[in-house]
Amino acid sequence: MQRLLQQSVIRAPFNIRPFLGIPPLECTKARGYMALGYILTHRRTKDATCRDRALLCLDWLRQNPSPGSRQYGWGNHYHFTTRSGKIPRFVPTIVWTSLIGQAFVEAYETWSDPAHLEIATSVCNWILDLPREKTDSGTCLSYISLNQSSIHNSNMLGAALLARVGTLINRNELVDVAREAIEYSCSRQNPDGSWFYGEAPKYHWIDNFHTGYNLDSLKGYIEATGDDSFKPHLRNGYRFFVQNFLESSGCPRYYHNKTYPIDIQCAAQAIDTLALFSDDDPKALALAEKVATWTIDHMQDKDGYFYYRNFGWAFNRTPLLHWGQATMFKALAHLLLKSQSVPSAQTGSQGLQPAELP
Repeated sequence: MQRLLQQSVIRAPFNIRPFLGIPPLECTKARGYMALGYILTHRRTKDATCRDRALLCLDWLRQNPSPGSRQYGWGNHYHFTTRSGKIPRFVPTIVWTSLIGQAFVEAYETWSDPAHLEIATSVCNWILDLPREKTDSGTCLSYISLNQSSIHNSNMLGAALLARVGTLINRNELVDVAREAIEYSCSRQNPDGSWFYGEAPKYHWIDNFHTGYNLDSLKGYIEATGDDSFKPHLRNGYRFFVQNFLESSGCPRYYHNKTYPIDIQCAAQAIDTLALFSDDDPKALALAEKVATWTIDHMQDKDGYFYYRNFGWAFNRTPLLHWGQATMFKALAHLLLKSQSVPSAQTGSQGLQPAELP
């Protein structure tokens, strides 16, 4: 019943939360994405205000980890029910925690404050304490600490952070666990380059933004460790992503075989992943700008915020901070940073202007 009610709220064509007595709550993942967006914008502009705002976000996260944990970890400020069961509020998830950990690493590499690296290291210690599914072809890090939950994107997100921090602090244990996790997910990649959300039959769907997480994480692992043995998986996965999740107009598709619902996080993740791969694919930056332009034209309100979803028969225009604003802010900041040294004539577009950031 709780999952049915939750999905009804998510799929409603307008924001029904106030009618159900659901108040606005903090979102730790949104804080992490906003921090990343401000860090990337500061790198591009050297604007001190962006630095200060990034540090404010990180300081809030430092002061508000999930209670009861010996290490840094973050979860939702509300109960959440998935196909694998109920996740109580404040219970850390590897997805939220790994993405926030990456924000602290980015801050460390930008401003060289050892306190940021210490928090990222604590996050890695939390990941090491998670249950793991051990197999003959790799080990899967659990989504949460309460029980083993094997999901590809969460496993690879955790691995990417372990590899990055392990390399920075010269801690082989972190890199070794990361490799085992990457082996688990890469050995289960489908022949066409796709990944199911998870291996259990109930998780057999293929979607946009979770595939983007996988690709970003695999690329991050390879770059951190220099381990090229998984490059064929990266190439096949990236090819699948570009060929199946983007329409010729720049519209992002939710599933590999179905466009709707057109979801703002799919748009943000497509922009973010394409910007990340622009160092390797000369066409990626123009494609990222095409997705960004389509999203701005079709999913952005005149007041500046981004809509949550287009169901095909109705829009949900709720300005959700996590799903829409924070993810798009980080994605556009990343794209602008990557575009900085590339003339618009080479990217095949007029280029995004800083004023278009939310």
